[in-house]
Amino acid sequence: MKFHKLAAKASVVSLSAGILLGGISPQAFAAPKDTLDHKETYGTSQITRSDMLDMIKQHGDAKYTVPQFDASTIKNIPAAQKVDENGNLMDLDVWDTWPLQNADGTVAEYNGYHIVFGLAGDPKNGSDTFIYMFYKKANENSIDAWKNAGRVFKNDDKFKPNDPYLKYQAEEWSGSATFTEDGKVRLFYTNREPFTPESGHYGKQTLTTAQVNVSEETAGTLKIDGVEDYKSIYEGGDSKTYQTVSKAFGEGNFADNHTMRDPHYVEDNGHKYLVFEANTGTEYGYQGEKSLYNKAYYGGSERFFQEEKAKLLQSPKKDVAELANGAIGIIEINDDYTMKKEMKPLIVSNTVTDEIERPNIFKKDGKWYLFTSTRGSKMTIDGIDNEDIYMLGYVADSIDGPYKPLNKTGIVLHQDLNPRDITWTYAHYIIPQKNSDNFVVTSYMTNRGFFEDHKSTFAPSFQLDIEGPKTSVVENGILEQGQLTINE
Repeated sequence: MKFHKLAAKASVVSLSAGILLGGISPQAFAAPKDTLDHKETYGTSQITRSDMLDMIKQHGDAKYTVPQFDASTIKNIPAAQKVDENGNLMDLDVWDTWPLQNADGTVAEYNGYHIVFGLAGDPKNGSDTFIYMFYKKANENSIDAWKNAGRVFKNDDKFKPNDPYLKYQAEEWSGSATFTEDGKVRLFYTNREPFTPESGHYGKQTLTTAQVNVSEETAGTLKIDGVEDYKSIYEGGDSKTYQTVSKAFGEGNFADNHTMRDPHYVEDNGHKYLVFEANTGTEYGYQGEKSLYNKAYYGGSERFFQEEKAKLLQSPKKDVAELANGAIGIIEINDDYTMKKEMKPLIVSNTVTDEIERPNIFKKDGKWYLFTSTRGSKMTIDGIDNEDIYMLGYVADSIDGPYKPLNKTGIVLHQDLNPRDITWTYAHYIIPQKNSDNFVVTSYMTNRGFFEDHKSTFAPSFQLDIEGPKTSVVENGILEQGQLTINE
């Protein structure tokens, strides 16, 4: 004991002498502050670098791990087929899906049916990305029970409204659907233009809506009777709140990753909102080297900020981190589903990632729960790699925040699989159940186009428990492929 005390005293004396003689710099023991250092939240909640690094320590915890699935039981969706241009029947990949929901997020029942909208297309053609409608009787859960009503939109539907953005649509991307009080099916999705810079198109994404008319053609068969009130809602405005595609790519810098997609419809106290994936605009912490000096994006202590900043500034990920300004955005819309007002971002991920996808939000026990899917391959955090897949979650007392991370760091689900494993899943989507703390998680399984026999398909659903600021995967809670509801 005395020896250790003497050694410690000797170290202090040596250090002091070294500093006085100029042999040792105090900066060798702590990263210096920089004149560019600042802390500005812009009134938003942050996904911080500190939380993401702490999240790595939660990898492998069963509470947050996507269950392991038996590959031998996985089936393609039998109804996921279309006739190609040569008249041949083709099996389709089906990936991002979302159910027709009531205003509270629970699964809606349309004349005794459950309806799911999803992206589907030719496994060999990545540009064949359009929305299809699948349905089944509400009391059936087998993947074989699902039927396919076909594409929601006809090829020429986009020209009929004389909409300035719809007419350029090349693909249809993810969204949500609500069953209105007057019994109508209202779809929200992402209109994606082509990426053809030579013609002035940079893959613009626009939040879009339409009423989908549905009828029961014969007993057990639903039919799409066309769409109406088809229109664009929002594409970023003046780029002050959310980055626009012209702001991202207008100067010819195509290294950026622009997002304006995945509109999720929600209601609160008579107000209608769309929550969506975006990037921060110029007045809410825009991208650029300045963001690397903002302590709000790092979290943690001053020492952590200085050390992590110094590491990032020397990292090969620095350039990507400068452009990383992902956001979960929100706008209020009118009763006729037109734009009403922009609102500040709910959550931002500056310096961490440009993509926090497929937001999903609902109210439970007086709290608002917000979830988003994201990929490690898009992140700039050491220790998170290309095979890491996440669902992150946050909770707030009001719909506009502030939001705090669930499970201390935001981790809700994690999977670490080779993308060529057919049980690889993504686009996890949490569905509230009536009068229950258990929720159903859906996703898709198998990367599209990777296999000849295995298509992207409904993954087996599983159960998630949510209580206050904590969540956990329910043990032995695996359900049927594509199952939407559970019976307590």
